[in-house]
Amino acid sequence: MNPLEEVGRDTTNFLEYVGGVADLFAHCARYIFQLRIRMGETLSQAYMLGFQSWPIIVLTSLFTGMVISLESAEQAVQYGVGNLVGGAVSYTIVRELGPMLTAIVVASRVGAAIAAELGSMAVTEQIEALDALGLSPVQFLVVPRLLALIALLPMLTIIADVISILSGMYVASGIAHISHDSFITSMRQTIAPLDVEKGLLKTVFFAVIIVVIGAYQGMQTRGGAAGVGRATTGAVVISIILIFGANLLLSYILFGVS
Repeated sequence: MNPLEEVGRDTTNFLEYVGGVADLFAHCARYIFQLRIRMGETLSQAYMLGFQSWPIIVLTSLFTGMVISLESAEQAVQYGVGNLVGGAVSYTIVRELGPMLTAIVVASRVGAAIAAELGSMAVTEQIEALDALGLSPVQFLVVPRLLALIALLPMLTIIADVISILSGMYVASGIAHISHDSFITSMRQTIAPLDVEKGLLKTVFFAVIIVVIGAYQGMQTRGGAAGVGRATTGAVVISIILIFGANLLLSYILFGVS
């Protein structure tokens, strides 16, 4: 194949993908603003996508807080700034690592689940059956998942922040003998409620990325079981890449502009 033709084909595919994702999100937004929401299904999805994710969030945030504190506490004490460890740990977690790592963990679990479920429905023509009945697959399948994750991801992030900070505090106390009072005082002096709010605001955008990408990958699935596997893998990979990119952009907008 001519190299120019290959570049043109890849560019066309990329633009079609971006357009399809944007169109899916626009349809979701329209149904939400029109309040055409299936509350029963939304609550069911909130339990499956959000509540069932908290154990893995607790485990990952536990180890994250421990590692950050372990890497920073001893060096801080050696340089005579042990009283700053609590602020450094909480600052990093609340503004960056808490929201982003929570979103990545949820994308790996929830994004894959959405893509696999909708992909299976696509290859078995269940989505086409909804269209044939005059029902919108976006309203019935995507909107409940989107609203559920938008509501639950900030809550999961709060859990991750708390667990990470507590685990970091206990590691700092056990490894570097930094008292709990010193850790908490430093944390209070370093972070403000607005930092927490901005960190949680990020998760709303991350939730949209996870659900919209997972749903689009699933609904575009072709090729049977192998296609479902490709759609699932693609949903996770693309979601994580977009989360990193969105985190950079949001950090610049929320924290980097004075």
